[in-house]
Amino acid sequence: MLGLTVPVATISISSQTTQAATTSSTSSKNDMYTFIRSTLAKHHVRGSVVAVKDGKPQQSSYGYAWYGKRIGNGSSKVVYPTGSTQKVITGAMIVQLMNEKKNTKQSFSQNTKISRWYPYLRNAKNISVGNLLTHTSGITASDTEIDRGYNYSEANAINWVVNNVNAHTAGKVGSYFYNNTNYILLAGIIRQLTGKSYESNFNSRIVKKLGLKNTYLYQDIPSKKTDPISYYCNGGRNYQNPNYVRRTLASQLPGAGNMFTTPIEYYKIQVGLSNGQILNKDDFNYLTHLKSRVTDYSGGVYIKKNGTLKAAYGNLHGTHFGMWFQLTTDNQNGIVMFLNQTNDNENDEKAAGYDILQHIKKNTFTRK
Repeated sequence: MLGLTVPVATISISSQTTQAATTSSTSSKNDMYTFIRSTLAKHHVRGSVVAVKDGKPQQSSYGYAWYGKRIGNGSSKVVYPTGSTQKVITGAMIVQLMNEKKNTKQSFSQNTKISRWYPYLRNAKNISVGNLLTHTSGITASDTEIDRGYNYSEANAINWVVNNVNAHTAGKVGSYFYNNTNYILLAGIIRQLTGKSYESNFNSRIVKKLGLKNTYLYQDIPSKKTDPISYYCNGGRNYQNPNYVRRTLASQLPGAGNMFTTPIEYYKIQVGLSNGQILNKDDFNYLTHLKSRVTDYSGGVYIKKNGTLKAAYGNLHGTHFGMWFQLTTDNQNGIVMFLNQTNDNENDEKAAGYDILQHIKKNTFTRK
């Protein structure tokens, strides 16, 4: 069905709530639903958006997740790729392990050099955990998102990036260079510290902890669910150049781009990053204000406006997806936007999101 809307507001209404208040609330929800759909239409994008206003999330969707099968965005069958917006979750698991390993032989911090886990990695003795978390490792080796046509195990995907780094000249440690390799290496550290796969840690530390029902790593998506098709909008023509995330590509990106979920469950994860379910506020502040950061980026997110906003963007090479969230750091206002039709222009996608953000709360958010 086209344009399904999923009811997700989680705040119960007292039996003593007046009819006027109920009518006002319904009118507000309808206004948001209509505005989001008209905004996505105006920008020629399709997808599913959670808008959060005063702590109340509302999901609205527009267009088809799979045009050929007429499966609508927002359908209960659909789980969306998260791309690089997964990275903050990997970062959060690293902080969890810092806390758990404190005062043990495995104790480590943002300053610990990664040669402890990667003794044969080029320059590892000069690269800290914090450098990986802030993309300041100096690692410039690329091609992590070029589909190599092979279904990798976690271990093999991590070994591939180690060999890829060793085959390239290293940049200067401390200089910012956004690179998936940093977070794939962090996934490997999680494996070594726990003796369990990233997949196992993700399921126990994130999915089960929050009671999520629609959040998976690619290989765990059940047959009753589907990931969406991505489309390109060409001069106003919709649903052009269909593509999707292949299993082989997802397998190359453990910890950096192999997670699938819904906008509302991603919002629940964001809440859990500072309410004590995954991390507490101090832990989240530690993750997002690491000493090695040289930009607004730290631990998987960009922190903006003197710490009042958090944001991250993701896509996957060769597809037309665009994933963007921007929320106040108290999680009371903002959006989680998963688009499966774009014109492959990040700024245009964010322009659609910014229109919605302005409708939620003016003069609060940034355009990018």
